[in-house]
Amino acid sequence: MNRLEDVVKQRGLNVFARIDHAAGAAKVGKTLRPTEVIIFGNPQGGTPLMECAQTVGIDLPLKAPVWEDASSQVWLGYNDPGFLGQRHGVPQCAIIENLRKALAGIAEAAVAR
Repeated sequence: MNRLEDVVKQRGLNVFARIDHAAGAAKVGKTLRPTEVIIFGNPQGGTPLMECAQTVGIDLPLKAPVWEDASSQVWLGYNDPGFLGQRHGVPQCAIIENLRKALAGIAEAAVAR
């Protein structure tokens, strides 16, 4: 998660929050393997998507979970912008492909280190 946050910041995006679900679980006496979500983005990418469909605001800023599975493998996930376009009825929104490339690049950079 630290590597992902560093890459997000290096690319000029804002980090709005990091949520540690494992820490939250511990507060109620439960145990989760390491699981965090980072919330990030900027108006340059989000606004054009919202111009296509304002309802996409429910999915913005972008979110990416990082979690450890039962075999100690660490995973990184995110919603593909194409999925967001379909979900909100604007699959042909012009910004989707740029967002897709940007997110893939961020993910690749975070896991390649």
